[in-house]
Amino acid sequence: MTATIDAPSRSFFSGIKPYVEKAPLASFFLGVSSGFPYAMIAATLTTRLAQSGIEKKTVTAFALAFLVYNLKFLWAWMIDGVRIPLLGRLGQRVSWMILAGALVIAAVANLAIVDPAASLWWTGVAAVVVAVAGSTYDIVIDAYRIELLEPRQLGPGSGMTQYGWRIGSQLAAALALVMAARIGWTGAYLLCTVFALPAVVTALLIGEPPRHREPPARKGMSEAFTAVLGPFVEFFSRKGAILVLAFILLAKMGDTLANLTFRLLFDSLGYTNDEIAVYDVGAGFWAYLIGIFVGGYLYARLGVKRSVMISLVLMAVSNLSFAGLAASGHSNWAMAGAISFENFTSGIGGVTVTAYFAALCDLRFTASQYALISAAASIVGRLLTGTTAGALIEAMGYVNFYLLTTVIALPGILLFWLMLRAGLVEQSIGSAGIEPAQSDAKPPL
Repeated sequence: MTATIDAPSRSFFSGIKPYVEKAPLASFFLGVSSGFPYAMIAATLTTRLAQSGIEKKTVTAFALAFLVYNLKFLWAWMIDGVRIPLLGRLGQRVSWMILAGALVIAAVANLAIVDPAASLWWTGVAAVVVAVAGSTYDIVIDAYRIELLEPRQLGPGSGMTQYGWRIGSQLAAALALVMAARIGWTGAYLLCTVFALPAVVTALLIGEPPRHREPPARKGMSEAFTAVLGPFVEFFSRKGAILVLAFILLAKMGDTLANLTFRLLFDSLGYTNDEIAVYDVGAGFWAYLIGIFVGGYLYARLGVKRSVMISLVLMAVSNLSFAGLAASGHSNWAMAGAISFENFTSGIGGVTVTAYFAALCDLRFTASQYALISAAASIVGRLLTGTTAGALIEAMGYVNFYLLTTVIALPGILLFWLMLRAGLVEQSIGSAGIEPAQSDAKPPL
C-alpha cells in the first residue's frame, strides 16, 4: 500500500489505528506550536484593533502581514541546507526547531508591548515580525512532520497536525481574549508564548526524522545557486506542474477570504469577548475535531481524488452559513451553527487537501517545496483580504460579501476536476507520498 492512496477495502478500525502511532501523535504537538503565532496576528489582533477603535479598512489591511507566510519559500532553502553552529550537532531539523521556536517567543513578546492606539505603524511592524518568525517556524515544523511520517501516515498525520493547529490557535486565542479583559493585552500575549514550546520539546524527544534526506552538497557559488533553485526546478519539471500550481493558488481562495473577516462580523453584530470565546472557540472547536476525523475517514475510504473534491465543495458551501448569520443579526444559536458548519468543513478539507500537498514534496527538498506549496495555497485569499475585504464589506454589506466568497471558491473546484480528467493528481505525487520500495513508481489513485 502506498501512502496517500485509495483504500476502499480498509476496515473502520484499521483507518483509526494510525492516529495512535508515534509519528502522527508527534504531529499533534507540532501543530499546536504551528497554530499559535498565526492566532496572535489573526483573529486575536483583529479583535484587539477593533476594540482600540481602529476603522475596518485599517483592520483588514493588517491581513497583509500574512503575506509574509506566502514569501517563506524565499528563505526555506536555509532550513534545508544551512547548518546552525553548535546547535547543528543535534541535527538539521532539531536545531532549526529550537532556533525558530525562540524567535517566535521573542516576536510575540515584542507584539505584546506595543500599543495600537498609540502607534499603528509600530503595531504593524511588530505583526510583520511575528509573521516572519511564525512562517519560519512553520517551514521547520512542516518539513519535520512530513519526514517523520511514513507515506501511509500522511493522511492521519495531517489530521493530527490539524487537531494540534486548531487546539493551539483556538486555545491561544481564547486565552488571550479572556485574559485581556482581566490583565490587559500585554499580559495576555506574554502568557500565550507558552504555546511555542510543544514543537521544540517534541523534536528534542524524538530527534531527527528518519526520512530526512540531505540535499546536494554546496561547494561553491554556482552549486549554492543550483541548490537554491533545485527544489523549484524539480517541481516544475513534472508533467502538468503549472496546472497543479494553479490549483494550489485557487484551492482555498474563497475560504481564506471569508475566514479572515469573521471577527469583524462578530464585532459588528455586538458579540462580547466571552460570547466569541464560548461560541467561536467552544462550538467551533468540537465541530472541527469531528470534521478532522471525518476527513481522515473519507481519505482512507475514498482516496485522495474523491475526498479532496468533496472537501472543496463543502468548504465553498460553508461560506453561505455566514451570509445567513449576517442576515439574522446577533443570535448565539445562529453564530454557533455557522461556526460549527464552517469548522466541520474546514476540518475535512484540512486533512484531505493538506495530505495531498504533503505528498507532492520531494524528500530532498521537503522544507523548500512545502513552503512553496503552503504559501501559494493562501496568497490570493490573503492579498484580496488585505487590499479589498474591508472596502467590499462596507460597500456591499456582510451578506453579499459572503455570497461573493462562495462564488470565488468555484474556480478551484473546476480546476481540480480538470486535473482529475487529465490524470495529473496521481502524476504529481512526489517521493514523500511513495513508499521507499516503490520510489521509482507513481502510486495508483
